[in-house]
Amino acid sequence: MKIYLAPMEGITSYIFRNAHHKYFGGIDKYFTPFLAPNQAHAFMPREKRDVLPEHNEGLYVVPQILTNQAEHFMKAAKELKEMGYEEVNLNLGCPSGTVTAKRRGAGFLSDLEGLDDFLDQIFMELDMKISVKTRLGVEDPEEFYQLLEIYNQFPMEELIIHPRVQKDFYKNQPRMEYFSMAVEESKNPVCYNGNIFSREGYIEWKQQCPKVDLIMIGRGAIANPALSNAIRGESNLSKEDFLHFHDEVCQGYTTWMNGDRNVLFKMKELWYYFGCLFPDGKKQLKKIKKCQNLKAYDAAVKELVDGCQMRPERGFLSAV
Repeated sequence: MKIYLAPMEGITSYIFRNAHHKYFGGIDKYFTPFLAPNQAHAFMPREKRDVLPEHNEGLYVVPQILTNQAEHFMKAAKELKEMGYEEVNLNLGCPSGTVTAKRRGAGFLSDLEGLDDFLDQIFMELDMKISVKTRLGVEDPEEFYQLLEIYNQFPMEELIIHPRVQKDFYKNQPRMEYFSMAVEESKNPVCYNGNIFSREGYIEWKQQCPKVDLIMIGRGAIANPALSNAIRGESNLSKEDFLHFHDEVCQGYTTWMNGDRNVLFKMKELWYYFGCLFPDGKKQLKKIKKCQNLKAYDAAVKELVDGCQMRPERGFLSAV
């Protein structure tokens, strides 16, 4: 079984990836938050910083590209290849309205002719591995039959399927019957993504999909950073490891962000997920959310971790 870490905008930066690899590992590929090239430039400074080779040493990292313009994708991919990357990923899964309104991410799935032409150009031009992360369609999962016909024309490294439509966002249950169809009909290796939040959830999924040996975990791996190890039947998360990991991420943001406020914004984003670990810590979690400086924040985190039971086996959904 190979386990990948999903790209999550604002969350899985190189700072998070390096700390995760150091304290937990268990991830075969780390996918970056999407890079959005345009006509003016391949990468924004923030994006460039995230994919610099010196920021990703010792990790297998796959940069994800978000665009509906083949020339922009190819320009970015070629620059990444010059940096030493072997593989890039196309984002056809992001359901965000600000993304799909520009016909990017899952919004691109509504333009079958344009998507077919886009894929034809990039697979013809690029001499590197290309994987695709997709949803089933925009509104109706039946759209996936035509999408899979298109995908089957191209030699993808992997087809990563989140079996929801764009309009689902993260609501409703993954539509497993369509994923099962893809397992049988896809000419490319298939990877599953969606709602694996615990070892028990993984076991239940595996019973439905015994032929699939590739999974991508996202929200569950933020809520429990040791989820990949738990899935493999290894030790689960300890308070000590969680604190070491947390502190390294916080310190990493402190090194390149100016002011407590910016660092706290990033850390509070993570606590939306970390909070799942502490079901009895609502009072302490409120303190963390209200902190205005790092000194108060550190004290609030210590109070939570020292005073509350940690239950990583609960998974992400238990807290939302």
